[in-house]
Amino acid sequence: MNTRDSLAIPDVQSSEDKRHLPINKVGIKDIRHPVRVLDQSEGIQHTIATFNMYVGLPHNFKGTHMSRFVEILNGHEREISVENFESMLREMVVKLEAETGHVAMTFPYFINKEAPVSKVKSLMDYEVTFIGEILAGGLYRQSTRVLVPATSLCPCSKKISERGAHNQRSHVTVTAVTNDLVWIEELVRLVENQASCELYGLLKRPDEKYVTERAYDNPKFVEDLVRDVAAALNADARVESYVVEAENFESIHNHSAYALIENNKSAR
Repeated sequence: MNTRDSLAIPDVQSSEDKRHLPINKVGIKDIRHPVRVLDQSEGIQHTIATFNMYVGLPHNFKGTHMSRFVEILNGHEREISVENFESMLREMVVKLEAETGHVAMTFPYFINKEAPVSKVKSLMDYEVTFIGEILAGGLYRQSTRVLVPATSLCPCSKKISERGAHNQRSHVTVTAVTNDLVWIEELVRLVENQASCELYGLLKRPDEKYVTERAYDNPKFVEDLVRDVAAALNADARVESYVVEAENFESIHNHSAYALIENNKSAR
């Protein structure tokens, strides 16, 4: 195809739309791409992220150019990181001729943990999401979301039972906007410190005894989990706002227990 033929191909996406309905978010979801992430102990961690990339579409445009999202990712090759997240978003809204933009990058993050008694080391993986937004007027906002699995033991079950108490796996999710660097490991540790007990990739028998007794001595309702995590976030001046969610996958019910606390500390 020569240049003249290429120029003759109509650009349907850029044609006018007469319905006068702007679209808040339009783009691509679930595209995977290699990334690098700062690691508190190892320096750099290489992983694979799943991206959701959107822009706002004005009412007068029929569509957006989906291929440009992929071009932006490929243009950064393996150098996508939290450090250049803002510049990538600003590049995206310029190339897509948009005023607002949103990118969420979700990836597994691995932390090398020591078992509590045997000290045997193993990797634990956590789901982490970096979320960047270009808001109306060009303001940039970034947040970090960490999903931390933990153990919770029911205080009621412990109180009323003669032998033992039921416990369950919990997912505690923290989404935080910060005014300074907060390591992923710090957010994970903050949550794990508030759980009945944290999880480990590998446990020997003395470790299993420890975590069982630790959970029994530290019972938490789902309400306790979100309140204790929120209190720890309130005490950290680097955290400006947050959402804390806890979901307990109940071991004696076919449903989950759930709680949420949201707080914008800068609005006080």
